[in-house]
Amino acid sequence: MASTLNEEALGYHSQGKPGKIEVIPTKPYSSQHDLSLAYSPGVAAPCLEIEKNPGKAYDYTAKGNLVAVISNGTAVLGLGDIGALAGKPVMEGKGLLFKIFAGIDVFDIEINEKDPEKFIQIVKAIAPTFGGINLEDIKAPECFEIEERLKDELTIPIMHDDQHGTAIISSAGLLNALELAGKKIEDIRIVVNGAGAAANSCTKLYMALGAKKENVVMVDSKGVISNKRTDLNDRKKPFATDRNITTLEEAVVGADVFLGLSVAGVLTKEMVRSMNNNPIVFALANPNPEISYEDAMSSRDDIIFATGRSDYPNQINNVLGFPYIFRGALDVEASCINEEMKIAAVYALAELTKKSVPDGVNKAYSVSKIKFGKDYIIPKALDPRLLTTVAPAVAKAAIESGVARKKIEDWNAYNIRLDEIMGLDNKMLRQFFDSARQNPKRVVFSDSNHVNMLKAAEMACSEGICTPVLLGNEEKIAKLAVVNNISLQGIEIVNLRHDREDERRTHYANILTEKRTRQGLTFDEALEKMFNRDYFGMMMVETGDADAMITGVFSKYTNTIEIAKEVIGIRDGFNHTASMHIVNTKKGVLFLADTLYNREPSTDALVDIARLANAAVKWFNYDPVMAMVSYSNFGTDIDGSPARVHEVVDYLHANYPEIMVDGEMQVNYALNKELRDRKYPYTNLAGKDVNTLIFPNLSSANAAYKMLRETGSGEVVGPVQMGLKKPVHILDVETSVRDIVNVTAIAVVDAIVEERIRKENLTRIQ
Repeated sequence: MASTLNEEALGYHSQGKPGKIEVIPTKPYSSQHDLSLAYSPGVAAPCLEIEKNPGKAYDYTAKGNLVAVISNGTAVLGLGDIGALAGKPVMEGKGLLFKIFAGIDVFDIEINEKDPEKFIQIVKAIAPTFGGINLEDIKAPECFEIEERLKDELTIPIMHDDQHGTAIISSAGLLNALELAGKKIEDIRIVVNGAGAAANSCTKLYMALGAKKENVVMVDSKGVISNKRTDLNDRKKPFATDRNITTLEEAVVGADVFLGLSVAGVLTKEMVRSMNNNPIVFALANPNPEISYEDAMSSRDDIIFATGRSDYPNQINNVLGFPYIFRGALDVEASCINEEMKIAAVYALAELTKKSVPDGVNKAYSVSKIKFGKDYIIPKALDPRLLTTVAPAVAKAAIESGVARKKIEDWNAYNIRLDEIMGLDNKMLRQFFDSARQNPKRVVFSDSNHVNMLKAAEMACSEGICTPVLLGNEEKIAKLAVVNNISLQGIEIVNLRHDREDERRTHYANILTEKRTRQGLTFDEALEKMFNRDYFGMMMVETGDADAMITGVFSKYTNTIEIAKEVIGIRDGFNHTASMHIVNTKKGVLFLADTLYNREPSTDALVDIARLANAAVKWFNYDPVMAMVSYSNFGTDIDGSPARVHEVVDYLHANYPEIMVDGEMQVNYALNKELRDRKYPYTNLAGKDVNTLIFPNLSSANAAYKMLRETGSGEVVGPVQMGLKKPVHILDVETSVRDIVNVTAIAVVDAIVEERIRKENLTRIQ
């Protein structure tokens, strides 16, 4: 197994361009003029500005987003003193993590120097290049002196991650573990096995959070660090205990917390059993912990256990900290990373763990539900919320503690910029969320027995975009909420089978009967339908008892849309409904229709789909430029779906000349205007970027949006319902939590617009 992994790792590092990182230009460079600005003579202008004001380096160079990962290779991972050059793959890897998690650029610098004084002078000499310095894999005790001196003598953020990263992440885990164990940090007894850089820093931070020195016992390779020993250096003396114990076995008796930063196998099952009730064991030796996960969990039932490994629950992983800590520090041009900033990161991580976990994180770890508890006391490394949680907390702490040269006034704008850095921003969706928050509406969630729908209702409520109304049995919903750590605060539950709902069911049945009398619907039949959540929920919207509805994660779209047509009705001037998915790609937003309902649409149906899409794209504040796609171009195939699409385009051109549409055309011609204009210069889309694709059938449309989503080509939002008279949005089966929340925001804005139109019409009548 190890041999296979080694071979795979060597191939990973060597194939293609060797290594893991590269430098890429951020400015245009294709013309001679570009080069004259980038280098001589234009580059002289920013040089002279920086000479006059060194702070301008943050404006005119990459300094403000550039971190040095610096090492001498004396304590590399679990490999020890392998030298500066041999440690380079690790430093490149650290650079990769900085970039992918926080958008920070890195130069890795391996210094072949073990003398602390010389090492310090080298780092000081190159420091002007960087906005921050991450010291890495430098052995103790030299690492203490190096970090302390550099922090004293330089005015940029500096952190030895081996010390402080582990301290910050484990502290957050410790706070949450103590909460679960029902213990207070000031009361607990802690045993720290290991006395190196990480152990020193962890213990100091635990004490800063409230742990008492007299309750801490530190153990090194020679035994308990006590006042009786005469071999202690200045780094160990502050942690010496007065207790009359000499071994780890004696130290852990009655202890509440064991922190291992040492070697594999030193903690036995018997030692764990000797600890206090609800013991917290952080066995962080890598690659093999002080006690194996299996042995720890079999030793007793009340244990809370964490390791440094990714294949077990509760990984104390430094990547949860350093990218976001440096991000926050760089963004306020902090002069250092101080205790206040580290503690802010601790509390931010601890609080994030208690929040409902995004569906994407569950999928990333192949877990059906991750929730705060013994197996989840610290966030997962792939949680996208870490950036917008930790970085702002660190930045605020830097400002409040007086070490920031730059203030952040608009924190909402800062969070948006963080999302943009990582390519997570969707301006269109953000506008919808902002609008929804300003005028939240009552939204019915019909499939409340589905955990995704329940999580989405909780998230929509906490986001302030709506007042959720759940349809279902209160007890079942409450049990599902408890199991999945979902808060129902602020959420209304309507059990349509309760006797007290008799009056409303009767009222709804009367209205539906009146609407459908000429279609043969009797009152008794209508009353029976009111026990169906979709009928009941849609009648809530139809009568104004609710403003919008979200449904469909359990039922087939084709069944639900028929109910919607019966209760809500199709918009005047149309004979069909359709659905749309929106894809936020690197090249811009794409609107795709019909992605969910019309299987083999007729010519009339395709005309309606195009008209509905045109109106919907305008509603999303885009100018629609539509391509009717097929497998042929402009009449090259006169049979099958191309002929039908060709006919639709002719009809639209003749009857709706204001709609910017053309086709039929292949997708590559639709999306590549240069190719399209060169080969088909007569198209009325000449020079325009297509943003809306109308597909000839459901098979092609559904395949297109799912392929874009699964290949990560862009964030996909939808399905968005088109063609109903009121905001009822029908989702696809097993739609993700994030998609449900996104569509909810759209439904709320839809309801806001409907309300405004209603009021305007009423004003005209009066």
